[in-house]
Amino acid sequence: MRVISAMALAATAGLAAHVSHTWAQEWPTKAITLVVPFPAGGGTDAFARPLSAILSKQLGKQIVNDNRGGAGGNLGAGIASRAPKDGYTYFMGAVHHAIAPSVYKKLDYSLEKDFTPLAVVAVVPQVIVITPKRIKETDLASFIALAKKNPGKLNYASAGSGTSHHLAGELFKIAAGVNVTHVPYKGAGPALQDLLSGQQVDVMFDGMGSSAQYIRSGLIMPLAVASSTRSAAFPYVPTAAEAGLKGYEVSTWYALWAVAGSPQAVNDRMVAETAKALASSELKSLWAAQGAVPGPANSKDMAAFVSVEIAKWAKVAKSANIQVD
Repeated sequence: MRVISAMALAATAGLAAHVSHTWAQEWPTKAITLVVPFPAGGGTDAFARPLSAILSKQLGKQIVNDNRGGAGGNLGAGIASRAPKDGYTYFMGAVHHAIAPSVYKKLDYSLEKDFTPLAVVAVVPQVIVITPKRIKETDLASFIALAKKNPGKLNYASAGSGTSHHLAGELFKIAAGVNVTHVPYKGAGPALQDLLSGQQVDVMFDGMGSSAQYIRSGLIMPLAVASSTRSAAFPYVPTAAEAGLKGYEVSTWYALWAVAGSPQAVNDRMVAETAKALASSELKSLWAAQGAVPGPANSKDMAAFVSVEIAKWAKVAKSANIQVD
C-alpha cells in the first residue's frame, strides 16, 4: 500500500507539473496589465513603455501600462498588490519602493510579502539638474555657493515625499551643507515639467532615464552625476566627487514584480521573456541612450539585490531623519 500510495503521489505531482508547464506555454490568452505607480513621463514610465512594447511582440498579446501615480509610488503598489494572482497583472516598481518601508509610518502593502521579484529592468545613476531659466550657475561648486548664500530660498523638486528623489535631495543637503526647500510632486514627470517651466523649482535630483532627453535638448543643465564613474551617455558631465562633493552617490533602478501567489510556471516564463527583451538590440540601444544597464534578471538575484537596497536606504532615512505620514 505504501508503494502504491507513493506511486500515486508521484503520478499526481507529475501530472500537476505537466499541466502547469502546458498552461504556461499557452499563457497568455488575453491582455496583460502592467501597473506603473507613477504618471507618464517619469523615469519608471520611460523604461516600462519600451519594455512593454517588446514583451507584447514576444508574447503575442498586448501589455497595457496602467499608470497609477500618487503617494510616492505607494498608491499604485497597493493597487497591484491586491490584483488577482492569475499571471495577468505585473508591477513595475522602483528604488522608491525599497525606501518606502523606512520612511512611511504605514503602508497598505508589503514589498517582500505581496510581490514576487522577477527582474531588475534597469539601473541608472541619478543626476543633479538645474533649470537655466532660474539658475545661471553652470557648475556644481557655484550652485552650492549660491545655495549657501540663500538658505531656504532655492527649491528642489521630487517625485513625492519619501521617494529616491526626496532622499537624494536630503542627502545632498547634508553632504553640501546647504538648506534647499523640498517641493514634492505626484511623480517625476510632473516634477520635471515644473523644472522645465522654470516657474516654481530650481533643481532636481533625478534619474538619468527621465532627464536624458531634456539634457540633450538643452532645456535643463546637468551639474553632476551621482555615481562613482561618469555616465557613458553623457561623458562630459563630471561625477559629484569630481565636482567637489565627496561621498554623494545615488543610483535609481526599476524592477518587475509579479503578484505574490501567481503561477510559478508563468513567473518563470515572464523572467525568461524579460531577459530576452533586455538582450534585444532595440532595448540595449534605448537603455544606453539613457545611461542605463540591466540589473539582475532572475528572481533569486533580484530578491537579494532588493534586500540590500532596503537596508541601505533605511540607514539614509534614519540619518536624514525622514518620516512621512
